[in-house]
Amino acid sequence: MSLRLPDAGAPTGPDGRRHAPSADRNAEAILAVLRAESPEGRMLEIAAGTGQHAARFAAALPALLWQPTDVDPANMPSIEAWREASGAPNLRAPILLDATRPGWPARHPCEALLIVNLLHLIPETEAAAVLRHAASALTPGGTLFLYGPFLRDGRPGSAGDESFDASLRAQNPEIGLKDSTWIEERLAEAGLAVRRIEMPAHNLMFVARRT
Repeated sequence: MSLRLPDAGAPTGPDGRRHAPSADRNAEAILAVLRAESPEGRMLEIAAGTGQHAARFAAALPALLWQPTDVDPANMPSIEAWREASGAPNLRAPILLDATRPGWPARHPCEALLIVNLLHLIPETEAAAVLRHAASALTPGGTLFLYGPFLRDGRPGSAGDESFDASLRAQNPEIGLKDSTWIEERLAEAGLAVRRIEMPAHNLMFVARRT
């Protein structure tokens, strides 16, 4: 997976934990959806980044066995440091996982799967692969949670999103915000029943269930 790391500039504390302010800002809104919608069982988190969400959500949702993953080995120490600091017994040690590659769903079946702020950082072909593989990792009745900024009918939801999208495409024309309708079509093709939830700061959460 070739991506621009969203938390690459996050400062590192003396205990090895990196801190991204954006992960604090969206945590409560995401957690509210997870509390209301997530089944019990195994939760696989794709692109865990700093590890802040894994630590916070696992502690708040003890019925979930939380498995953080990331494609970047450089993120492993921070995710592990957050795990140790949290003391959550249901939070597993992080593992390396490239969610764009085939084969991993058979090794990591799960009842729930979380993807936060990833798809706009990778090309459309890779985003489609992530969604396809994530859907196949879900057990019957399993739920995929997909959060981030998205286009609506090809347009950004706010001036801030428009500027953000332009900055991403200036770095790499193949990346940028994906359209919400495109997301829903990919999830439906993968056999999931999907609905969208409006979130703060013009973000969306897609809740997609394998029936």
